[in-house]
Amino acid sequence: QSQLVESGGGLVQPGGSLRLSCSASALTLDYYDIGWFRQAPGKEREGVICINRRGSSTTYAGDLEGRVTVSRDSATNTVYLRLNDLKPEDTAVYYCAAKQLTYSCSSLADNFEYWGQGAQVTVNS
Repeated sequence: QSQLVESGGGLVQPGGSLRLSCSASALTLDYYDIGWFRQAPGKEREGVICINRRGSSTTYAGDLEGRVTVSRDSATNTVYLRLNDLKPEDTAVYYCAAKQLTYSCSSLADNFEYWGQGAQVTVNS
């Protein structure tokens, strides 16, 4: 059973934007570093961006540099991923993940303890 729940995926036209949400009922996300990953068809899961417990973020996906942001809303226990100027090659399942055992962001999926079920993002005209 996933500890995290993603929402907000869907079909978007090239050049459009999308905001994904990552929420949790049993975890207080402020106490975790939160990473976003994606997995495109036929490819391995890769790190997109991570926000640490101090609120600083690191972008790992070079092709999304300048087009992706991550933010926290402590009041609603939610972390958001904003994707702008979307391209067909951004099509993938996007996952959020949480880590606490080590105190830093990471692009490695194995470092994260909790995962969501994923949200499909399809960029197509």
